[in-house]
Amino acid sequence: MDETLPQQPTSKSFGSSENDWAMLTHLSGLICVVGIPSFVGPLVFWLIKKNEMPVVDRAGKEALNFHLTMLIALIVSAVLTVVVVGFITLIGASLMILIFSIIAGVEANKGNDYTYPLTIRFIK
Repeated sequence: MDETLPQQPTSKSFGSSENDWAMLTHLSGLICVVGIPSFVGPLVFWLIKKNEMPVVDRAGKEALNFHLTMLIALIVSAVLTVVVVGFITLIGASLMILIFSIIAGVEANKGNDYTYPLTIRFIK
């Protein structure tokens, strides 16, 4: 009698799918926590994978547009700190970077395209 063991489902290694790379592209915007501008992370991931992974191409463009928009918002906010309102917009833009990057990363991991709100479309 030939007894065969039931096959275990094969687990994929992290980074083996386009969704993993798209998620990392979105989450790489959080690099701003260590003082590097937030657009650098998405730019690097997008440039590396855009030609071989269409999902990362779309995610990279979306993330890059959002982080460039937030860079402009942060610069304007820094200037406006002279009249106090800049402190409020500075906190708001910083929170938007944190919250929307995480939301976009989660959605990308699920396989969904995410469109950031309040984003200027620099790259189409």
